[in-house]
Amino acid sequence: MKIVKNKIPELFSMKSYPKQLFYNGNLELLQRVKVSIVGSRKPTKYSREYIQKISLALSKNGICVVSGGAMGIDATAHSGAGSSNTIAVLPCGIDLRYPSVNKNLLNDIQNSGLLLSQFELGFRATPWNFIIRNELVVALGDVLIVGEADLDSGTMRSVEFALKMGKKIFVLPHRLGESSGTNQLVKESKAEVIYDINEFVSQFTPSKNLQLFSKDDFIEFCSTNPTYDEALAKYPQRVFEAELNGEIEIVKGRVLVL
Repeated sequence: MKIVKNKIPELFSMKSYPKQLFYNGNLELLQRVKVSIVGSRKPTKYSREYIQKISLALSKNGICVVSGGAMGIDATAHSGAGSSNTIAVLPCGIDLRYPSVNKNLLNDIQNSGLLLSQFELGFRATPWNFIIRNELVVALGDVLIVGEADLDSGTMRSVEFALKMGKKIFVLPHRLGESSGTNQLVKESKAEVIYDINEFVSQFTPSKNLQLFSKDDFIEFCSTNPTYDEALAKYPQRVFEAELNGEIEIVKGRVLVL
């Protein structure tokens, strides 16, 4: 565990600058353009898919993804960006892994990305810690993306922080009856909708240098959870390559995208 000694300019937007900030990993990520991503712990497949794509596109263009290390949208954002291009802000001591299901992900981020925490070693997560953690997540990013959120969810507290800080908020386009929180933000003109990933990412990268996000037909096909035989028949060579590269996994005869 190390202590962040230099002041982080973005954190002056918080109600009060953190009294202490511990870290493990690569502090140079703080110098990058950063986008914060938050959302439901139990998102729909649609939300997971597009947050993963957005995070990947941001990472390909040198933009660091910031999130809270939780299940759902947080974990998807971190994994989409890749462990070396993401910052995870923890609601507990930096030596703990919460939630435990994300232990491997958080260990990878510690090894090649950056873990941050306002809490002493051994300090366990409490409901209040999440609010403190969320404010820091929002403050670090130039903008905030809300992947999915219900009106009465904890994620909407992060939205409140963003509004107070004057941060621009972006959301995915959701159907009626889904993600009531983000739909309400759009209705009230408090958030912009991401309709085009490349257009969104281009706001943070000079267009001449933009690494365009391109649709991967094979991954799109595998996202439908086909049988192994179906995938093999349609993409014989790619199946083996993707399996070796850890892009997919075969579980009980069906293909899962990792």
